Amino acid sequence: MNLLEARNLSVAIHTPEGIVQAVRDVSFSLRRGEVLAIVGESGSGKSILCKSIMRLLPPSAQIVAGQILVDGVDIAGCGRREMERMRGKPFSMVFQDPLAALNPTMRIGAQIGEAVKVHAPQLAKRAVAARVAELLALVGIEHGAERQKLYPHQLSGGMHQRCVMAIALASEPRILFADEPTTSLDVTIQAQILDLLVSIQQKFRIATIFVTHDLGVVARAADRVAILYAGKIVEIGTAEEIFYDPRHPYTWGLLRSLPVLSKGKRELPTIPGKPPSLLKPPPGDAFAYRNPCALAIDYEEMPPLFRVTDTHFAATWLLAPEAPEMHFGEGGDA
Repeated sequence: MNLLEARNLSVAIHTPEGIVQAVRDVSFSLRRGEVLAIVGESGSGKSILCKSIMRLLPPSAQIVAGQILVDGVDIAGCGRREMERMRGKPFSMVFQDPLAALNPTMRIGAQIGEAVKVHAPQLAKRAVAARVAELLALVGIEHGAERQKLYPHQLSGGMHQRCVMAIALASEPRILFADEPTTSLDVTIQAQILDLLVSIQQKFRIATIFVTHDLGVVARAADRVAILYAGKIVEIGTAEEIFYDPRHPYTWGLLRSLPVLSKGKRELPTIPGKPPSLLKPPPGDAFAYRNPCALAIDYEEMPPLFRVTDTHFAATWLLAPEAPEMHFGEGGDA
């Protein structure tokens, strides 16, 4: 049985301009110990998708359709108090901006200890302190006894992220959401934090969803990859299938823009145009207007997820039996 499964999930955001269809009919599954990377441009719906599962949406957003199954039980209709009990167990989250996730008026040790006590209120003060020290060591913070007395402003960006990870792990979650956890860090620290997340995930077999626009993170950490565009999953498969046998033109564009694949070239390839407004998504394939390989039907009818293998699916009319055969590397910047 899948640990987590989203079925035809749709999320809308009410704005003064109208209703934004932020997540559109998204389905995926997650097994114990698996790492699923959700990849896409800014504004594609990655963070909203994860926050909708944890029910951390702003008041203006709501789930309008679909199911969220945890251990086979649909939690989409759970009330606020029930969801509060579930945050931590089974869910926990490492947020994109670690400094914003920390309370500037509390010492680091107190913040981690607070997370421990929320999920284990029976623990005595000494046991909580021991657990805080254990968590600090787990996330690679040396001299924990001294560091836990510090305030967030006294720590570096990498330390902020390690502290947020310690708070997220305090409840021993079975499912961890990592929302672009390395975005605000410099390159050296990014690699350290990513390696730490991977080692912790492997040690405790935590099912993990990485939200990222960085395909380098995906190659380093993911078992499976879901490519999100304009609120929809346009391709999903194992990491090997996505990197070595991509089928959607948007995936082609993302891969072509990787510096490692552009050695010797004067310019880094880019995807032309910009994502469509989700106030009024275009008919057909939302990527059609940026796709040099687009077919006439792409502008009229939304493609289904065509099966490539038992684990690999892509929503492109190029996979229809009557479509011209085309692969990664053909069709200009596609």
